[in-house]
Amino acid sequence: MKRVLGVMRKAIEEHNMIEEGDRVAVGVSGGKDSMLLLKALRRFQSFSPYKFDILAVTVDLGFETQGIDKLKNYYESNDINYEIIKTKISQIVFDVREERNPCALCSKMRKGAINNRLNELGYNKLAMGHHADDLVETLFMSMFFEGRLKTFKPVTYLSRKEIYSIKPFIYMKEKQIINEIEKSQIPVFKSPCPLDKETKREDIKNLMKDIYRDIPDGRERIITAIKNSDKVELW
Repeated sequence: MKRVLGVMRKAIEEHNMIEEGDRVAVGVSGGKDSMLLLKALRRFQSFSPYKFDILAVTVDLGFETQGIDKLKNYYESNDINYEIIKTKISQIVFDVREERNPCALCSKMRKGAINNRLNELGYNKLAMGHHADDLVETLFMSMFFEGRLKTFKPVTYLSRKEIYSIKPFIYMKEKQIINEIEKSQIPVFKSPCPLDKETKREDIKNLMKDIYRDIPDGRERIITAIKNSDKVELW
């Protein structure tokens, strides 16, 4: 956990993600990234130079197999403040709209539901478990499927909701997360989505693995390129 905390703290301090008096909600799905992020932020909270509140938040998508009760029992047994946001997103995306590529709509609706609820509860920041590999994969998905150079930022301000979206794991490799999950024996709950592991992102993830085998430091070089926006030379 020491290594995880060091990488996370670097991102928090470098991008001013958390400040004195912040009320930080952590979006938890039950997957490895969000489960470790919540644990790491709670550990960081115990020695942080500034005081801030933490709330775990899950969007109930409406899947019968989502396992909300298991998450609730886990957080209650570990004395973690927990909020469940009830929605019918799964029915809207799969049954009503019958989306062929539902990920974008599902993501948009999840964000809307969680931001609305955080407004009501008075939380000003939302921490998400996106990591370094997500950052790179998003860049390549944007290039291949949208024809543009774009990826998410470490900190984004949502002016309409007055909420900051922060990514404390922005410098964390997915492999580091997997290793720490196993080492710390943190429970992980399987995604209920029927398209889990069958998306375009999964294809890009496999492509990046092939690239990293040939170029071991490729991930770090791409992240450096993303950060060096002043050195971009395009048409």
